[in-house]
Amino acid sequence: MNELTYYLPILLIVTANVFYNICTKSTPETVNPFLSLLVTYLVAALLTLILMLANGLEEGIVQSVKRLNWTSFALGISVVALEFGYITAYRAGWNISLGSLVANISLAILLIPIGILLYKEVLTTNHLVGIALCLVGLFFINR
Repeated sequence: MNELTYYLPILLIVTANVFYNICTKSTPETVNPFLSLLVTYLVAALLTLILMLANGLEEGIVQSVKRLNWTSFALGISVVALEFGYITAYRAGWNISLGSLVANISLAILLIPIGILLYKEVLTTNHLVGIALCLVGLFFINR
């Protein structure tokens, strides 16, 4: 795997997250958050349908749907909870510069034992130093 193939998805994630947080922070407080999410997901569903059709299916849609498992449904629930959490965090007064940072560092720290226990990931000394620095950073951010 070359470096471009390795880093391009991270660049996409970071770029999308910048726009995601700007849009979420800019959602009017007078708008029902669930209506906002409904419109968001209708647009996302349409775009996903277009991309799926443009990319083609190796088999029929029915066969493809049969291959789905619980993860697609759980991911849908998770994404709605995530988006609602960000909308309410920003409405509660979190700054865009800190809300996402605190949430993402907290998430990364919570995923460490999951990675170790479920996916047999290994932590190096450098990882442990980085984790410690993140914890120190969270302490200072929230003071």
